[in-house]
Amino acid sequence: MLRLNVKNETSKLKAVILGTAESCGPIPTIEEAYDPKSLEHIIAGTYPLEKDMIFEMDAFATVLKKYDVEVFRPKVLKDCNQIFSRDIAFVIDNVLFKANILPDREEEYQAINHVLAQIKASKIVHLPEEVHIEGGDVMPWNDHIFIGTYTGDDYPDQITARTNGEAVAHFKKIFPNKTVKSFELRKSTNAKENALHLDCCFQPIGKNKAILHKNGFLVEEEYNWLVNYFGKENVFEITGDEMYAMFSNVFSISQEVIVSEKSFTRLNNWLREQGFTVEEIPYAEISKQEGLLRCSTMPLIRE
Repeated sequence: MLRLNVKNETSKLKAVILGTAESCGPIPTIEEAYDPKSLEHIIAGTYPLEKDMIFEMDAFATVLKKYDVEVFRPKVLKDCNQIFSRDIAFVIDNVLFKANILPDREEEYQAINHVLAQIKASKIVHLPEEVHIEGGDVMPWNDHIFIGTYTGDDYPDQITARTNGEAVAHFKKIFPNKTVKSFELRKSTNAKENALHLDCCFQPIGKNKAILHKNGFLVEEEYNWLVNYFGKENVFEITGDEMYAMFSNVFSISQEVIVSEKSFTRLNNWLREQGFTVEEIPYAEISKQEGLLRCSTMPLIRE
């Protein structure tokens, strides 16, 4: 049996589900695009090829295994995009929460049944229907849980709004001993303005540092709260173009080791100056779907 344990974003990783790009299906039509960045690439004819995405994910798997991480992969579904396993479920402490995802993605959850079968049934929670939440909006950080949300009146019309106010209230009830802190995210059909999930504009790294993008937050006070919480000297502020390239969506194997995209020169140099080991891999093709390294992973066990 798998004994789930995820208290934060950076403790040493022991087991993870990494998505798969195999049989990810034909290029979506314009109508089928879930996010503005994919839409841009569909229109431009630069949508990523399956073979290139498989190559990138294999490079990621190789790095994870180098650090003795147990890597699970979903069962491959024919013509189904299963890259972003972060969206379908997430672990906080010793409980796996099934996300209420877009209905089209329900079969992605079924494709990890071989992993779910190794988890005690009492440790798998299906959230009530009105609670909308995806793993990219959820960040356990020891005694805090950071949640990205959008509570505007136009929430139902925003396909890029994935986590609602009910979700924030629900997690406050489930975790009364933690501080559940929510952040309103900027939603837009312009990919350079849109923060699809919290991890598109923020991620904690190491013990006390963070990557942040100010414009991803709708409420300046909430952004300032994060800067004060981590300390200005510990924050790497990324530009709009860097957010668009997904600079904040790196992935921590431990407090010392971070997997990053090889073209993120400014960030990777800074990380090394801070004493991190940076494992650089190619992941630029996958980023065209408005997701990157953190989005592709679902940590199950951290030390």
